[in-house]
Amino acid sequence: MNISVRSLQSLRGLSSGRRGAMNVFDRSTKRKQKEWASSLLDSDKYDYLRDEVGSRVADRVYDVSRTFPLALDVGCGKSHMAEHLSKDIVERLFLTDISDSSLIHQVLKPDGVFIGAVVGGETLYELRCSLQLAELEREGGFAPHISPYTAVTDLGNLLGQAGFNMLTVDIDEVQVNYPGMLEVMSDLQGMGESNCAWNRKSLLHRDTILAAAAIYKEMYGNEDGSVPATFQILYMIGWKPHESQAKPVKRGSANVSFADLSKMSKLQKTNEKS
Repeated sequence: MNISVRSLQSLRGLSSGRRGAMNVFDRSTKRKQKEWASSLLDSDKYDYLRDEVGSRVADRVYDVSRTFPLALDVGCGKSHMAEHLSKDIVERLFLTDISDSSLIHQVLKPDGVFIGAVVGGETLYELRCSLQLAELEREGGFAPHISPYTAVTDLGNLLGQAGFNMLTVDIDEVQVNYPGMLEVMSDLQGMGESNCAWNRKSLLHRDTILAAAAIYKEMYGNEDGSVPATFQILYMIGWKPHESQAKPVKRGSANVSFADLSKMSKLQKTNEKS
């Protein structure tokens, strides 16, 4: 296997299956959420975010200048990325929506590439802040109502621990406008992306919800009356080690000093003037 692509559905931490890893999410609840979402007659209308992220991940596959005979899309869902890939880039694509986290590195051939996307820590900050402020005001304290997301500073460590090198991480944002906060929450439920953390609070009082909706619109509302919801997407690329890959030179092996480079620059400017 030469390439592995991980899409939005499976992004709950690369090392979650390892011994001693923190168990943050209730996987049984997440499975039920996804099964319920997929059973909706209008489930397609909640695919807009995954479709957008799928196309952006595919762009990063095209940036790797080679043709892959095989690729694996882990957490493919409805295959939001396959339609953006041509056989000139990926000859055969396998799709899976359930996979052990350790499989990602094992299926790759040496010099194979892993390309993934994960929702970042700033995702839905508008909703998170509004709920916290409303709950503090109405109930005197707050509990987490949104699943915790990955910090960009953690991705490099996670990929390194999984055995990848030549790592690349970049950040993108997708902002979607909604009529109000209740529509944001409804769409998250329709996506199967409600909170599934073990420490989630099962009940949110009606008064708190209404107060949060008012805070949301007051703090973040657009001039046309709509409200934005921000999805921070972290993209990552890692390569399985191979002897043919470029390696960093040894410390102290340089044969030109920075002082010499400065002299060469000055000499070049002098020559240009003359």
